[in-house]
Amino acid sequence: MSELKIGFGGGCHWCTEAVFQALIGVTEVEQGWIASEGQFGSYSEAVMVTFDSESISLKTLIEIHLLTHASTSAHSLRGKYRSAVYYKDLEQKSAVEHAFSEAKVALKEKPITMILPMVEFKKNEEEFLNYYQSRPDAPFCQTYISPKLDMLRKRFSKELN
Repeated sequence: MSELKIGFGGGCHWCTEAVFQALIGVTEVEQGWIASEGQFGSYSEAVMVTFDSESISLKTLIEIHLLTHASTSAHSLRGKYRSAVYYKDLEQKSAVEHAFSEAKVALKEKPITMILPMVEFKKNEEEFLNYYQSRPDAPFCQTYISPKLDMLRKRFSKELN
């Protein structure tokens, strides 16, 4: 098994957590906030995804990420919900850039998603972890998360648990 870890930010971390928890080959999803550097040094909602690269490709993970949040919209909440893929070192940056260039063709518009270095990750409080799994019938989950999971079932059925 070849385990790798990557960060994803875009929309609400509860939504992003549920999306990646549904995938075969993802062995852990940590929900919280990621800080990068420079103008992106503030924390933004994100998840850290540990995955088996022999079971699911980085390209597939990035494609799913781009399709399950507003990756083409520069809306006013981008400070809190930065659209990004976070890498840990230069070797991983190169792999992310390559996979991103292949994955973005799934979109109809140009993504605003950035590829950024991960400087720090801060895990969310225990009570908010596994948000969808612990309360799938909650109004927030039904309104925002369930439709994303429905799209995954239709488009990525081979990749789902």
